[in-house]
Amino acid sequence: MARKTADDDVLASVTVAVGQEDLLLDRAVQEVVVAARAADADTDVRDLTSEQLQPGTLAELTSPSLFAERKVVVVRNAQDLSADTVKDVKAYLGAPAEEITLVLLHAGGAKGKALLDAARKAGAREVACPKMTKPADRLAFVRQEFRATGRSATPEACQTLVDAIGSDLRELASAVSQLVADVEGTIDEAVVGRYYTGRAEASSFTVADRAVEGRAAEALEALRWSLATGVAPVMITSALAQGVRAIGKLSSARGGRPADLARELGMPPWKIDRVRQQMRGWTPDGVAVALRAVAEADAGVKGGGDDPEYALEKAVVAIARAARSRGRG
Repeated sequence: MARKTADDDVLASVTVAVGQEDLLLDRAVQEVVVAARAADADTDVRDLTSEQLQPGTLAELTSPSLFAERKVVVVRNAQDLSADTVKDVKAYLGAPAEEITLVLLHAGGAKGKALLDAARKAGAREVACPKMTKPADRLAFVRQEFRATGRSATPEACQTLVDAIGSDLRELASAVSQLVADVEGTIDEAVVGRYYTGRAEASSFTVADRAVEGRAAEALEALRWSLATGVAPVMITSALAQGVRAIGKLSSARGGRPADLARELGMPPWKIDRVRQQMRGWTPDGVAVALRAVAEADAGVKGGGDDPEYALEKAVVAIARAARSRGRG
């Protein structure tokens, strides 16, 4: 989710959207444009790349108009502006024009940092648009998308949607919009499953769930389907590792309510309930065996072996067997 500065005047003279998440950057621009056109339906919007903003261009775009029209000037990839153009922008930051909103999109890295620092020093409104690389961030994004529509979705539904769709925020946002438009009432895991069955079955987490539950045949089927639909092997080993570690963490934790265990282990309460169901049949030795299998698979898919698919199949079978280690002597 984009994060904004506390003093959040959407029509501030200058807005800087910082980060590399394209959807959030586009939304930051759209928010300004919508507000400007609400204030003046005839607002002129100029959306420029860094190459299009040459020395002198900003002065032309922000010069007083005979018709005193409101204007929004968007500059994308501001970190790539030429040195001479950066001088123009810095000069403008010191004396911004009335009825004009300048929106700078900046990747946020070291490149072009002097311009970003100048904008901040000038008091520009800032919107943070960080790349969402962690599953927890994407899960929070989906929850916020549902909240923004005024609709409720269960935690399991949100997680299933993230598992099914993956890391593309545009696709996640589109999926939320589709579900909200088509489904009445609370959106639950079953609804998401019906809409995204093929994709959910291809999810790396489905492979992991079936494996830690000891369902080897189903885990292998999900694995082959995942690989066939383009899921990266490293994503599957990561999901397997998370699944086995969750079993190990919960099996060694003190008993208690899901909410208490969630705080202790850093898991959401609904996941505590799921892992409790999955850990039947596991032993400490089984967890150790499974973790070794995951480590070997991880090495195999990262260049340590000739056949990543075989390395994953071997790990899935080993984990499923470990899940049934209790009672086998």
